[in-house]
Amino acid sequence: MTKREAQKQLVAGLKVEWTSLWCERFNDKVRAEGVSLADYQKLKVNRGTIIHATRSCKTLYFKEILKDNLVENPDRYIQPASCEGGWNKFIKTQITSISAPRKCAESYVPVKPKGAQTKKGGRGWLHSH
Repeated sequence: MTKREAQKQLVAGLKVEWTSLWCERFNDKVRAEGVSLADYQKLKVNRGTIIHATRSCKTLYFKEILKDNLVENPDRYIQPASCEGGWNKFIKTQITSISAPRKCAESYVPVKPKGAQTKKGGRGWLHSH
């Protein structure tokens, strides 16, 4: 097994524990915190560790966990932050801007049905006078 395949397996195992950590957390509504319910050895998170809080608390980042486990180039395994943009932003800026704009939607004018003339000029029953 090559080093790259070993790292992929390590990252896959870490992702499984990462998702279970966030799915199985206890949300303390009084303190507005998310607390881990179990020990996660690969993530180095103990039971009762605050993993998410609205107050000043060091939050967990998957990128830091990958660096702690000595994964080379951890940016390759995680998506970029939403402020930096991800695949959706790439598609919007690169792919859709290059393709020709669709003229079908711009030139479409809905056909208004021509029917009988409305009574009292189309005004409702309340303001008929």
